[in-house]
Amino acid sequence: MIDLSIIIVNWNTRELLADCLRSVLHDAGALALQVVVVDNASTDGSAAMVRHQFPEVHLIENTENVGFARANNQGMRLGNGRYIMLLNSDTEIRPGALGRFVEFMDSYLEVGASGPYLLNEDGSLQPSCHPVLTPGREFWRLLFLDRVVPRATYPMERWDTSRPREVEVIKGACLLLRQETIDQVGLLDERYFMYTEEMDLCYRIAQAGWKLYWVPQAQVVHYGGASTRQVAEAMYLELYHSKIQFQRKFWGEGQARRFKVLLFLAYVPRWLVVSVGRLTSASLALRAQTYRHLLARLSAM
Repeated sequence: MIDLSIIIVNWNTRELLADCLRSVLHDAGALALQVVVVDNASTDGSAAMVRHQFPEVHLIENTENVGFARANNQGMRLGNGRYIMLLNSDTEIRPGALGRFVEFMDSYLEVGASGPYLLNEDGSLQPSCHPVLTPGREFWRLLFLDRVVPRATYPMERWDTSRPREVEVIKGACLLLRQETIDQVGLLDERYFMYTEEMDLCYRIAQAGWKLYWVPQAQVVHYGGASTRQVAEAMYLELYHSKIQFQRKFWGEGQARRFKVLLFLAYVPRWLVVSVGRLTSASLALRAQTYRHLLARLSAM
């Protein structure tokens, strides 16, 4: 019996993917492991690298970029482990993490999904979970008030790292799912091309009565954004399109409109400030352009 099926979606991150696979296979230990890589039409030789260097890995080669949710679902349909892990290609499993994950899930049968202690490249804490998104929480965050009173995020830097903690949403960089949970709530919603699909899934898991937990004993390094940096503005707009889509799906068109109004109110002053600053900074010029495009497209999202 397979203990753990690990699904890795890749788009043009060949070297990071190779490091990720090495860390996964090295940490398998006594676990019966199945690894599936879904390549979204990379042009950097990622698929050939997997075929030649990791013949034990099951490779799916898409002829086009079908998006993160759909590609993960391709892998999950092949996954026949007791647990399914969705893992970004720009991550590295720390020694012992996989075994600790499985041990935790085996011990707490009411838990449908769990996530790790994510680390930045320098070893510092990277947020790996957060509350469910609402219009008020997003507005609070965009006004930088979350730095004073956390509402849209968790104060994870103050959490006890010696024990797991129940959470609402686990980020998709590394998300461990119980097979029975997937069978009950279904796969990722493929209407999300990129972003928010994991929050949608976590919300459905909680609605079905399962618990979700942060497991700090399992550590994973996440280098972050290796794929999305290649098309930064497009992904920024896609992020907000997905956030609005989430509001509409679960709470209706009225909630989606309220979300868009609050985004507009938050981003107009941001756009004005960076528009002034762009006169002396090329990076601010790019940011001003992105904010302007977001404001222009909000009503149609």
